[in-house]
Amino acid sequence: MSQTLIKNIGLLVTNNAEVDGTPLGLISNAGLLIEHGKVKWIGASESAPSAEKTIDASGKCVIPGFVDSHNHLIFAGDRSKEFAARMAGQKYEAGGIAYTVELTRKASDGDLLSNAQRLQHEALHSGSTTIEIKSGYGLTVKDEVRSLLIAKQLTPETTFLGAHVVPSEYKDKSDDYVDLVCGAMLTEVKPHAKWIDVFCDRGAFTTEQARKVLKAGITAGLKPRLHANQLEQGDGVALGVELDAASVDHVSHFNQSDIEKLAGSKTVATLLPGAEFSTRSAYPDARKLLDAGVTVALAADCNPGSSYTTNMPLIIALAVREMFMSPEQALWSATKGGAQALRRSDVGHLSVGANADFVILKESSYIHLAYRPGVNLVDEVWQHGAKI
Repeated sequence: MSQTLIKNIGLLVTNNAEVDGTPLGLISNAGLLIEHGKVKWIGASESAPSAEKTIDASGKCVIPGFVDSHNHLIFAGDRSKEFAARMAGQKYEAGGIAYTVELTRKASDGDLLSNAQRLQHEALHSGSTTIEIKSGYGLTVKDEVRSLLIAKQLTPETTFLGAHVVPSEYKDKSDDYVDLVCGAMLTEVKPHAKWIDVFCDRGAFTTEQARKVLKAGITAGLKPRLHANQLEQGDGVALGVELDAASVDHVSHFNQSDIEKLAGSKTVATLLPGAEFSTRSAYPDARKLLDAGVTVALAADCNPGSSYTTNMPLIIALAVREMFMSPEQALWSATKGGAQALRRSDVGHLSVGANADFVILKESSYIHLAYRPGVNLVDEVWQHGAKI
């Protein structure tokens, strides 16, 4: 069918402030017309145009598909024993990544693809219609290339994260590894990546090393984003703003200067509450960022070490309960905020011309995403105008 009308939507979240003057752009008793995978029309259900096919939403809430802008899906094995040790009191450090690197290097391409497809399937069926995937568990030229080739089969939002941590074979030679990342590795991976990322934090890369990596990526035609301030407050936010990074991710620790820099920039602060949950770390107060005018996104950060979840409704619930976001703020950040973190204007909202990516909830209000944590509230997921 080239045209499908969804009618009798109890509450439609458009994320278009022009609709009602609020960020969520709400329409009650709404209709949504899809044509050739795009939103053709939105408005009151009783005013809806005719269509080749009509679906009755029966008063349920419709929201834009989640835009999950931070994930590490190309890996082998798990770190469940590390998680159990952490829950017993062991402190989280970035060093556990080395174990996943070892397993990933040994895994076949088929096993890595199968695992990533499994996780993408989970994400899609919980409402994530756009997903970003990073490399970063190979840390050799060959393994980073194949990680990105696999990621590219699943999403156009592929990120080169060769500068995840310093691999064991470069212990005490981190500058040499940075040279490899900026040289031969970047040359080989750049046809397969859209973004370049770096972990700028304690136990990973210094600010100057991170600047070198990101600048090399920019010169090669990749767009910058970075992990920063997960383990401690540092200069990562300032670096991200300096280089016009699309997003600085984690931002678990920040000071007033960081807030002011972000508020005066186009750089999004992407918060990852799954990491705080899984590492039993302190959650950042998102209100301080939001009140200052910082654009905030939420993402799942699916990875085997510090946030092994693909479920964006859980992330919304954590953000509301632990980061002091309102249900409205959390939903916007998980949809349009994620789109801005990827600098995408075609997803994360349901305005005319946008991709027809949306979720029909089982409930009449999006508030239930936080109100009923752990409950599957997804009735239907639509991607590019088709029900999955």
